[in-house]
Amino acid sequence: MNQNPEQIARDKIDEMLREAGWLVQSKRKVDLSTGKGIAVREYQTDVGPADYVLFVDRKPVGIIEAKREDEGHRLTVVEEQSSNYANAKLKYLNNDPLPFVYESTGTITRFTDYRDPKPRGRNVFSFHKPETIAEWLKKEKSLRERLLSIPALDETGLRPAQIVAINNLEHSFKKNRPKALIQMATGAGKTFTAATFVYRLLKHADAKRILFLVDTKNLGEQAEQEFMTFQPNDDNRKFTELYNVQRLSSSYIASDSQVCISTIQRLYAILKGEELDESAELENPNENSWLQNKMSKNKAVPVEYTPKVPIEQFDFIVIDEAHRSIYNLWKQVLDYFDAFLIGLTATPDKRTFGFFNENVVSQYTYEESVTDGVNVPYDVYTIETEISQKGEIIKAGWFVDRRDKLTRKKRWQQEDEDTEYKRNDLDKKVVNPSQIRNIIREYKKALKTTIYPNRIDENGDYEVPKTLVFAKTDSHADDIIKIIREEFDEGNDFCKKVTYKIEEDPKSVLNRFRNSYYPRIAVTVDMIATGTDVKPLEVLLFMRDVKSINYFEQMKGRGTRTINSDSLQLVTKTAKTKTHFVIVDAVGATKSKKTDSRPLERKPSVPMKDLLGAVTMGVADEDLFLSLANRLIRLEKQITEKEKDRLLEFSGGKNLKQMTAALITAFDQDVIETKAQIEIDKIPVQDQTPALIEDAKKNAQEQLILEASKTFNGELNSYLDNVRKQHEQIIDSVNIDTVTKSEWETTSVDKANEIVKDFTEYLEANKDEIKALSIFYNQPYNRRDITFKMIKEVMEKLRMDKPLLTPHLVWDAYTQVENVTLSGVEGSKQPKDELTALVSLIRRACGIDSELKAYDKTIENNFKTWIFKQNAGQHNRFTKEQLDWLRMIKDHVVSSYHIAWDDLDYTPFDAKGGKGKMHQLFGNQMNDIINELNEVLAA
Repeated sequence: MNQNPEQIARDKIDEMLREAGWLVQSKRKVDLSTGKGIAVREYQTDVGPADYVLFVDRKPVGIIEAKREDEGHRLTVVEEQSSNYANAKLKYLNNDPLPFVYESTGTITRFTDYRDPKPRGRNVFSFHKPETIAEWLKKEKSLRERLLSIPALDETGLRPAQIVAINNLEHSFKKNRPKALIQMATGAGKTFTAATFVYRLLKHADAKRILFLVDTKNLGEQAEQEFMTFQPNDDNRKFTELYNVQRLSSSYIASDSQVCISTIQRLYAILKGEELDESAELENPNENSWLQNKMSKNKAVPVEYTPKVPIEQFDFIVIDEAHRSIYNLWKQVLDYFDAFLIGLTATPDKRTFGFFNENVVSQYTYEESVTDGVNVPYDVYTIETEISQKGEIIKAGWFVDRRDKLTRKKRWQQEDEDTEYKRNDLDKKVVNPSQIRNIIREYKKALKTTIYPNRIDENGDYEVPKTLVFAKTDSHADDIIKIIREEFDEGNDFCKKVTYKIEEDPKSVLNRFRNSYYPRIAVTVDMIATGTDVKPLEVLLFMRDVKSINYFEQMKGRGTRTINSDSLQLVTKTAKTKTHFVIVDAVGATKSKKTDSRPLERKPSVPMKDLLGAVTMGVADEDLFLSLANRLIRLEKQITEKEKDRLLEFSGGKNLKQMTAALITAFDQDVIETKAQIEIDKIPVQDQTPALIEDAKKNAQEQLILEASKTFNGELNSYLDNVRKQHEQIIDSVNIDTVTKSEWETTSVDKANEIVKDFTEYLEANKDEIKALSIFYNQPYNRRDITFKMIKEVMEKLRMDKPLLTPHLVWDAYTQVENVTLSGVEGSKQPKDELTALVSLIRRACGIDSELKAYDKTIENNFKTWIFKQNAGQHNRFTKEQLDWLRMIKDHVVSSYHIAWDDLDYTPFDAKGGKGKMHQLFGNQMNDIINELNEVLAA
């Protein structure tokens, strides 16, 4: 009780050393054979006694300079003093300088490895284990020195942005920067980039173990798949054949794992010595408002040293989606480990830059990724309805259905008063099927006429592009799915829900959505809003608003992925290529005000869902337990007997009163003392010290907290959260909605005009350099001489100079700004291939055609007109066999834009007799007909 500050610090340091596996001995009772790691206090050196000298396997390896707690701010000043002890000669020993040096107050600890190039001290959570130091000494060089000799990157198969990110990151490592941030647009290959540099760190820097940290189970599974499929350039084996990858599903970390994948909430639970229910890994913990409110008041539940997971467990930690869940409570997990931190994110905010010490090693924005062709751009199509914008009134006296939210059971009721509902009440208090139906009906119509009108299959049926719908709740998703199936005249397979709560395996449904023809439309609430890769997606339909700008950007990112044409056509047969995706905004999500969702801006009211989630996470806080107990007391008075019985199935037989009592007693001092006294009474009176009594109370409370919290799990939480909400929704089937707006967003039209302008200006600028363009612009009478090779030359130059201006993208842009005529019918059905589309676009841009027409259809029409004139003037001039040959010539011009005399020696003409046969059929008119067709068809 009367210890001075120095003695208090020494006691704390002794305890930290013991936890890390060191035996602490006084200089008078040294016995280096009693353990692997020995810390000897006050060991004499030739410059005075060192506070602690560390021995591993009987050999001196390091020193600790101890200071009292209020000198924590001076530890960097102490480095010279501790360095002097490390370089001194120890009594009785002719030792070399000791490489491992610590300065510690017991609260703050700094560490320097003097084997490093340019040794630099760093804060550490605790001391390293003796076994770790023994491993370090077996290696000739320290990790930071090994990083200096990483060989140059083999850039094969990597995109330019990935090359920059990896090279700059490794440069940052060589400079011993502890944190680095890679900002890379969604869809640009962040995880592939990570797999590449993780492989290099394991192979070339001999890293022991690397952690890939995520904040949802879904992201962890995706990362695992990426490592399983990753194959390095310098080895024909897969990553998982070379290194052990373990995705954590319990607190066990395999000793031979070289890459660990874990959610941050699981790692937090491990450091708290607790098991974690998998349900706590389904949602991003940063969205839990209780935790954020508590953390904003600096009441973080501290992690403690965990011997089975020492601070040196990982050499590197890769933090995926680093903008979300690494602050406040969760920051402790990262502060615990003595590791390099690498952040990966598409959408950082100010906190992210601050956390990573503003060491942004590469920035690759969405706009840059679109320009490079790594991602695709998007257009916005707006659908508005009367009720979506203004709400409605359900009049007294009307008969309406009321639906139980959980069972979906309906009852009919005559309303006894007016009920007015606003747009924000939709799909919560009130469901208006007509509002959902009109949005879906209008979406179907817009798809066929405006958004993707060129999707008619060989049977004449419209093929719906892969569409992801964002719904507000599971109940809302069910309503949307039912109406989509009805409005599209399709069955169950056509439209599926993809959330964590569906009866089917959500991963199986997601894989089918990604790789198979069905489902065409998926509806999600949470599972694929962020981080999930579905490359064939072409439409995002927003039927829920989002206030967080980062979350919204992540949701948009679901559509940005590029995909090659062959892979796209495996799931969407009528798609030529993915040039862009479309956001269909039915709720104003693209216009609503967004915030960066910082915790300090959150409202103090906490949803019950977040209280339940925090308890499940193992958070033990009196405010939390009492808040939840209060909610459960209220709930117990509201729910029905049938609902109480159902609850027992999820709670292991505990009712709400029992759960509430357990939560309250966990912080009831009388109960704690009574429980502790039972254990104290088992100890002889002479041994009952104050410290022991306090430990008994602490252990008793920990048992009560565990008993109270272990009842809560994902299924129970979901049931409690749903059952406590308003039991019924009013189904307003009386008020019929109407569409008030259905059009491209102004910005999309402006963007389309910009694309058309950019394309036209490019052609103008190159019309004197590229032969085909010169003919189109300057010698239109020579169009008959344009060949396939010339058009290929234009295409290759365009791809090199303007990779974003693909013919299909420019074509789609034209359809937004003017009528596109196809065989006299308005529409935008694209030509059969890019080269044919390019010819059509060139003819429109240089003024040959007054409106955009599919060139293959132009040739067809010109051919029909010419044949009609020939036959009309000379009374069926051509025989059937001659007509067949003329059609072959026309088909050749459709694909090659020109026919030459020598082409008759090749397919398909050679099989029909070639030049000789044509001469036999047309005689001396043969050359005239070839020249005439070249001129007429290209007109």
